[in-house]
Amino acid sequence: MGAAPTRIGQQDPELVERTGFSPEQINNLHKRFLQLSGNKDTISRENLNDIPALAYNPIKSQIIEAFFDKRNQHDSEVGSLEEITFQQFLMVMSHFRPPTLEMTAEEKEAMRKEKLRFLFNMHDTDGDGKITLEEYRKVVEELLSSGSIEQESAKEITDAAMLEVASTNVPHMGPEDFYEGITFEHFEQILKGLEMESRMHIRFLDTATVHCGKS
Repeated sequence: MGAAPTRIGQQDPELVERTGFSPEQINNLHKRFLQLSGNKDTISRENLNDIPALAYNPIKSQIIEAFFDKRNQHDSEVGSLEEITFQQFLMVMSHFRPPTLEMTAEEKEAMRKEKLRFLFNMHDTDGDGKITLEEYRKVVEELLSSGSIEQESAKEITDAAMLEVASTNVPHMGPEDFYEGITFEHFEQILKGLEMESRMHIRFLDTATVHCGKS
């Protein structure tokens, strides 16, 4: 098993090209994968659920589910996986890779869109291409769950925020019109101008062992 990281990183140039990770980074990520999986070939939700650094994260469930969401495998499949292999784990991790100095403006923009799509998928839990009021409300309630805000207050905050988004994205919507939800295009507009390319990290992946971003 000790030779597996070398085989994965250096004898699979397609994996290196698809993820943007260097062979050394892939080797380090493979070591962390083995730590999380207990030296098995796949990782389950239970493996990620036991990570101490995630214990008090208000959106823990969304973070974990993101690893098993087929939409985050850089293809057009929709659905959920029961367990993921190292290659699938690596594809999800590639969404957190920061831009490099060698990247062109087009490549950086493509990376930004990819990261936005990943975040969008975390909130679009049913995979219908829209973040509905219920999905948005669930995220807000979980984010506020560790504080002193009651559920009814969280609901009011969510409804007001969604109404503001609706009025911005559909300015001519009538009072009786129903806002179906935030599309990816609307999501892009909401986060337009936000510098996120180098801020999106997975902090629970022991960065002393796995270094995917800037130090």
